[in-house]
Amino acid sequence: MLYYLFDFLDKHFNLPGSGVFQYISFRAAITAIISLWITIIYGHKLIAYIRKKQIGETVRDLGLEGQKEKSGTPTMGGIIIIIAILVPTLLFAKLHNIYIILMIITTLWLGTLGFIDDYIKVFNKNKNGLAGKFKIFGQIGLGLIIGVTMYFHKDITTVEKTTTTSYVYTHNMLNDQANDQAKQVFSTQLEKSTKTTIPFVKNNEWDYRWLVSWMGDNFTNKYTWIVFVLVIVLIVMAVSNGSNLTDGIDGLATGTSAIIGTTLGILAWVSGNIIFANYLNIMYIPNVGELTIFISAFVGATIGFLWHNTYPAQVFMGDTGSLTLGGIIAVFAILIRKELLLPVLCGIFFIENLSVILQVGYFKYTKKKYGEGRRIFKMSPLHHHYQMSGISEPKIVMRFFIIGILLAILSIITLKLR
Repeated sequence: MLYYLFDFLDKHFNLPGSGVFQYISFRAAITAIISLWITIIYGHKLIAYIRKKQIGETVRDLGLEGQKEKSGTPTMGGIIIIIAILVPTLLFAKLHNIYIILMIITTLWLGTLGFIDDYIKVFNKNKNGLAGKFKIFGQIGLGLIIGVTMYFHKDITTVEKTTTTSYVYTHNMLNDQANDQAKQVFSTQLEKSTKTTIPFVKNNEWDYRWLVSWMGDNFTNKYTWIVFVLVIVLIVMAVSNGSNLTDGIDGLATGTSAIIGTTLGILAWVSGNIIFANYLNIMYIPNVGELTIFISAFVGATIGFLWHNTYPAQVFMGDTGSLTLGGIIAVFAILIRKELLLPVLCGIFFIENLSVILQVGYFKYTKKKYGEGRRIFKMSPLHHHYQMSGISEPKIVMRFFIIGILLAILSIITLKLR
């Protein structure tokens, strides 16, 4: 909203300083600061309100030191994360941008799904929360919305290659207007595409059409969108559930999401800037740079929530937060065509998911074969295995953070390491 106000003032009254809102970098920085401020300052008030209403988490007793003390800790703190993301985004982003619209829908959609789950757990005293099938239906519904919109919406396009004869690189390349001017210098051809990026590969583009191309051109032209949408649905489900499973010890999911969000912000910014996209020889995606504003709010909100969520946690985010964070990461990566990088970037989520799958699968297999179930890990998800091994929560979280940072660096260098 403020973007439109200052854009109006700049164009019609030439108000000094108003032109700074044309810079994505400026708006992203302000968005992150405001998001951080909302989460830290108003987080205290929300925690006090939740504690007053006795909205507390029922924590599974793992028989570990300090575990019982966690019972009754205020939960549903994900509400403050959602507010801290949406308010700055609404103030500083271009709200007509289709990518921003999809991210707002994602935040509200999964936030509502997680809130219903937490509400059932807390107020209906049902520790199982929302039935798993309804969570899955909700995630599938979001995946369908994102996939169908990406395939059919006229404003979602890509540019395979850009060429230029000359261009003067200045500080103005950070300016929205300079990016528009650069498009006139660079030779570009917009196209509707089901292509995405493959990391570590020189000609790093993958087309989902290839999955069905063996069935003939007629079938491919008609049904590629179905394959495209199904892949998106699977990614949304996998990452949102991975985030949910990671949210088991204080600060782990929040801090990991902040690291991932920062990396995605860098990838979105270079993908949406025609100059940097051309220099790095990556897919240029028109208008996707605006997502930098959204992800800045996301990073500010997660870091701010970490203020309250570090060990010992004053508040838990609940499924309201964990499902939302995972869904945002998944959809964001899909929109910037970097979803195939998620197994690397979201390696923490991936290994947490995998540990549960392996544990459950092996338990069922051994129970059927030997008459008793056996386990690979002392407990899953993986972070609980380390807890049961006697490692303290803060040490587990910090080591996971270090791994997450290394994976983030690896993800960024895939821009050139091919």
